[in-house]
Amino acid sequence: MKKSFKIRFMFSVIFAILGVIFQFMKIENCIYEMKLISVISFLISYFIIGIDILNKAIRNIFRGNIFDENFLMMIATVGALVIGEFPEAIAVMLLYQIGEEFQSIAVGKSRDAIKELMQIKPETANVYRNNELISVKPEEIKIGETIVIKPGEKVPVDARIITGKSSFDTKTITGEPVPKTIGPQEIIYSGTINLNKVVEAKVMKKFEDSTVSKILELVEDATSKKAKTEKFITKFAKYYTPIVCFLALALAIVPPFIFNQEFSEWLYRSLTFLVISCPCALVISVPLGFFGGIGGASKNGILIKGSNYLEALSKAKYIAFDKTGTITKGVFEIQTVVSVDISEQELIRIAAHAEKFSNHPIALSIKNKYTGKYDDKKIENLEEISGKGIKAKIFFKETLVGNAKLLKENNIKFKEIANPGTVIYVAIEGTYKGCILISDTVKKEAKEAIFDLTKAKVKGSYILTGDEEKIAKQIANEVGIENCFGNLLPEQKLEKLEEILKLKKKKQSVIFVGDGINDSPCLARADVGIAMGGIGADAAIEAADVVIMTDELTKIAQAIRISKATMKIVKQNIIFALVIKIAVLILGAMGYANMWLAVFADVGVSIIAILNSMKTLRIK
Repeated sequence: MKKSFKIRFMFSVIFAILGVIFQFMKIENCIYEMKLISVISFLISYFIIGIDILNKAIRNIFRGNIFDENFLMMIATVGALVIGEFPEAIAVMLLYQIGEEFQSIAVGKSRDAIKELMQIKPETANVYRNNELISVKPEEIKIGETIVIKPGEKVPVDARIITGKSSFDTKTITGEPVPKTIGPQEIIYSGTINLNKVVEAKVMKKFEDSTVSKILELVEDATSKKAKTEKFITKFAKYYTPIVCFLALALAIVPPFIFNQEFSEWLYRSLTFLVISCPCALVISVPLGFFGGIGGASKNGILIKGSNYLEALSKAKYIAFDKTGTITKGVFEIQTVVSVDISEQELIRIAAHAEKFSNHPIALSIKNKYTGKYDDKKIENLEEISGKGIKAKIFFKETLVGNAKLLKENNIKFKEIANPGTVIYVAIEGTYKGCILISDTVKKEAKEAIFDLTKAKVKGSYILTGDEEKIAKQIANEVGIENCFGNLLPEQKLEKLEEILKLKKKKQSVIFVGDGINDSPCLARADVGIAMGGIGADAAIEAADVVIMTDELTKIAQAIRISKATMKIVKQNIIFALVIKIAVLILGAMGYANMWLAVFADVGVSIIAILNSMKTLRIK
């Protein structure tokens, strides 16, 4: 809780206790003074804890928004003060403020932190002007100019390479973890990172029209499209507050006028009616129920950023996944080794020696498989052929290790494999010796997670990825996902997600699960965006509404189960509180409910509802 709230709460309680002490203190010839001090203590206590609610209520009255929960809290507690029930007025306000504080804590960090996404924007660019290479801001680059991208630099704007060839990290745009080799006449997108060689490129688009700007714009637009969920209590108060206010007013005026009875008696009933009507059980137990569900989820490594997302999770019917780093580990491993007239171990040993000095993810997967010792003296004349592989003399034999293009260029006879994934072919002394199939590995719990989602009544599942569609479809079939779309840029991913959103009915929601910066627009646009927190990009985590801190896909179904159990408890509280309130309101209007029963209808029901809400902390 905030320090300021703790201080206010503490002083309010202190003055309330003083009020009670002076109320019952009897000193001869000072009884009036003791009562006056008691009243003053109670009023100080009330204003310390309730001044902000009173301010909100009064401001909203002048704005024309009269009947909200602040107004009802004001008239109910002022009513209690008028009839002399000072402790009741203070207790009601204290309980209400505690509920508000719980709600404030549950909401968590603001989505403004999505500005972290701006880190993908390049700060400077190298451009040729007047035969001189100068550094300018990306916004100042003009179409047709020549820019230079050095190793380690981000591409500032979309451009076409003129000279040079290099590997580019495209994860920020496509989500594909494997660096892509791009050469002359090919397009490089802004936001991607040059990994190893200097290239020159001709500018195709202004910065504001480039890919990196589009991603930032998509996130902003998607966030604005997601409507803020109004608090349940505010919606309820729009109808409940004016009804009870007019009923209380009628109760004070109509019977004395019609039946010619004492006005003071019916005023007392009216004020008692207002005290009973205070929706304390709802304004505390409802946010507390959500807070408990959020707290229970966090114990299981699931961070839910607000009660509205918890509610949306309980209505999940469609779910879309990014592939790399979400369904798969984002780490390449050898899946199959095919050897011809040579052992598998020897094939791996030769390939590992050929890739000895490379840090490419494919090379790393081969070297991770090899457990023997390296003999650098047996690696001679090593030549890296960009986009094709390695040519070298390994163990005194001419060796080729690379893709099909490399073997075809060297007239090696072999049978090309059409399996999805990356295939590394090995030829020794002009003879094909086998191949190594390498691919991103599916998370071991992925299939179970999809099955659990089906049990949780999520009826539609999708993969939306920038990776090759044939690879994505194989993975979709393996884990049980029904639909798959590949080769998607961020804006195309968002378009597909929009199509899925159109399929849902009024009380249904769509989930998107991702981990990369390129997933941020979809995470922001979906009814519930879920980020894989352990390996996810900071921008994706900030754009998401739910973060799975352990990266376990099975936690998604668990989050849905927690949300549904929480909503069940919240609805129980609402029904229980309303039934008791209505019953006691009727008794109060008839004169059968005194202030003690009013206290039960308010504080008693609140305590019962709060105890029920605490069950959400123990949801398994």
